Amino acid sequence: GSLVVNYPFDDDEQGVAIYSKSPDDAVFQQLALSYSKENTKMYQGSPCKDMYPTEYFPHGITNGAQWYNVPGGMQDWNYLHTNCFEVTIELGCVKYPKAEELPKYWEQNRRSLLQFMKQV
Repeated sequence: GSLVVNYPFDDDEQGVAIYSKSPDDAVFQQLALSYSKENTKMYQGSPCKDMYPTEYFPHGITNGAQWYNVPGGMQDWNYLHTNCFEVTIELGCVKYPKAEELPKYWEQNRRSLLQFMKQV
């Protein structure tokens, strides 16, 4: 897990981790930022320092392929084949949080979710 909004493309022609810009890159960045700006820890860009000390996401967002290459990912497939603008939102450094921690996750992401929905 991590705390970031990831947007297309998730892979590139060479299969390496480099920025892979989609034709709608500016729109995807706007959508991703609309979410991350409302989550202070995410927006700061280094949310998982203890687990991933070198990981940094400027303003809490990343191009998927720049982070790591995922050939055939769902967000890319939906974008290319159904014209659906999809992002992947990583909600925390711990992939499987304990049930009692879920209210904290809700509070950290409530405003982000509302702002994201306003983008429609």
